[in-house]
Amino acid sequence: MTLASLIEAHGYWVLAAGCLFEGEAVLLLAGFAVHRGYLDPLAVLGIASASGFIADQFYFWLGRRHGAALLARWPAAAAQAGRVGRLIARHPAGAAIGVRFAYGLRIAGPVLIGMSPMPRVRFAVLNALGALLWVAAVGGAGWVFGQAAEWVLGNIRHAEGWLLLGLLAAALAWRLGRRRSNRHAIETGAQQ
Repeated sequence: MTLASLIEAHGYWVLAAGCLFEGEAVLLLAGFAVHRGYLDPLAVLGIASASGFIADQFYFWLGRRHGAALLARWPAAAAQAGRVGRLIARHPAGAAIGVRFAYGLRIAGPVLIGMSPMPRVRFAVLNALGALLWVAAVGGAGWVFGQAAEWVLGNIRHAEGWLLLGLLAAALAWRLGRRRSNRHAIETGAQQ
């Protein structure tokens, strides 16, 4: 079984599952797979956008129905609630679209927006737009990575497994770094 056949056989369901949560790494890899011709770009756009949309709608409704209880249970989200609440009050459309781009708020953001007075239909429309922009930006970055690797290395078929592994490692390292930075910011803010 080759890497190409594995991606073609399992790429779409892995993409759908990954985009239900913080799926940047999976989406980057899908963008690379699109560049290599293993996944269809329109299918990736549709699946990733739909999964991201569904996840944020779920978290929005969770915040609408159980927001206060969730904040009591997760102090890290509660620490961000004031800052995010002020952002939602000042720029509701920007917050609803951009929350998926703000690391650490991918899940907490829609919950907090659900606790706000934003109408559910308005959130759904903005969420759909945000999902499309997110897929285009992150998936596009994976495609650009593939294009740049091909430009530098020429035919990358012999190295594509290593490139995929490197892209995954870079995405995970970035995520861990952001998580540590976010945790430090929360701890510093709590101490003040």
